[in-house]
Amino acid sequence: MLARIFAILAIFGLIGLGLLLYARDWAPDRKAFPAQGVSVSSDNGPIEWGTLAAQGADFAYIRAAKGGQFRDPAFERNWEQVQAAGMRYGAVLDFSLCARAADQATRFITTVPRDNAALPPVIRLAFDPACRARPGQDFVLSELNTLVNLIESHAGTPVVLNLSDDFDAEYDIASRINRTLWLEGNFFPPDAEKRKWVMWTASDMRHIDGVEGPVRWDVMAP
Repeated sequence: MLARIFAILAIFGLIGLGLLLYARDWAPDRKAFPAQGVSVSSDNGPIEWGTLAAQGADFAYIRAAKGGQFRDPAFERNWEQVQAAGMRYGAVLDFSLCARAADQATRFITTVPRDNAALPPVIRLAFDPACRARPGQDFVLSELNTLVNLIESHAGTPVVLNLSDDFDAEYDIASRINRTLWLEGNFFPPDAEKRKWVMWTASDMRHIDGVEGPVRWDVMAP
C-alpha cells in the first residue's frame, strides 16, 4: 500500500516538475502576438542585452523609479545598452500609495530623458507589500490624474497604465482614467471584451538567456 502511495506521489512530482519546466520556457505563439518583450529592473542584475535580443525580445520596458524616493540604480546603464542592442525601449514608474503624485512625477522626470524614439511611458499600478496605505478612491484618482498629466507633459505622449487586477478591483481605474491598458494574467490573455488592452504580461515565470531569474514576459496586442 505504501509503495503504491509513494509511486503515485512520485508521478505527481514528475508531472509538477514537467509543468514547471514548461512554464519557464513558455511564450505565446508569435503568429498570434508578433511583438514580444520583457520588463526588467535592477532586481534582474546585469543584463546581456545582445543575448536577450537574440533570444527573441523585441522590446524592453525598464523600471526607472519607484514611488517618490527610489531611482532604479540600473536604469541609466540599461537605457543605454538596450538602445545599443537595437531593441525598442520604454520606461516604467512603479506607483506608490505612500508618496504624493508630484514627488513621484519629479523622480521619474529627473531620471528618464525625453526621447521621441522611446515607447510610451508606463505607470505600474499594483499594491506594494511595503506600503500599507489604502487611501480613498477619490484621493487616489486625483493623484493619478496629476501624475499622468505631469509625466505626459514631460514625455510628449500619453502614458500606458500597467494595471494589476487587485488594484483595479479596489480603485476601478480602468473605467475612471481614460488611458490605454497593460493587463496581466499568466498564460491566458485578458478578456478584451471586458477591458480593451494594448499590452499583456503573459508570464512572470519565464527564464531566458541574458537575464537572471524569472522575468515578466510581455506581448503587444496584434
